[in-house]
Amino acid sequence: MVRHLLASAVMAAGLLAACSPGTTTASAQTPAPATAARHPVSGLEVIDLVVERGTQKLAFKVEVAASPEAQAKGLMFRTSLGDNEGMIFPSAVPEPRSFWMKNTPLSLDIIFIGPDGRISNIAANTVPYSLDSVRSSGLTSAVLELRAGRAKELGIVPDDRVMWKVPG
Repeated sequence: MVRHLLASAVMAAGLLAACSPGTTTASAQTPAPATAARHPVSGLEVIDLVVERGTQKLAFKVEVAASPEAQAKGLMFRTSLGDNEGMIFPSAVPEPRSFWMKNTPLSLDIIFIGPDGRISNIAANTVPYSLDSVRSSGLTSAVLELRAGRAKELGIVPDDRVMWKVPG
């Protein structure tokens, strides 16, 4: 519903701009901003994220669950997640977080990121469809979800640094 209303508003603004009087010359036009990458399943923005392990930098492409609706849905109903894919759940204010696996057929590694950008704790190999809460060990600024076992495969551990930037 919200997406539909937003699309309607954008289309209406475009129509108004197209119908407005005046002329535009090529030299007065400004290039349109680059379109953000979107995930083909979720439609969420996809950004670069790096986990830094000493001198090693592990690169991921992650979906940004920025809205309350996107955070509530997360990776529910998803049946696949690539080795270097994931989802980030940023917090506006650092707070304790808890997640569950309701309607989630994939086992995940849930990585809690503290306000200092370092991993505080990891809930590895979560149980699909479980209603049990998986909790942070303290305040978090974000939570990162990866395919189950990926953190262990890559040697990702608490105190590793996580870096990302949400455009805009």
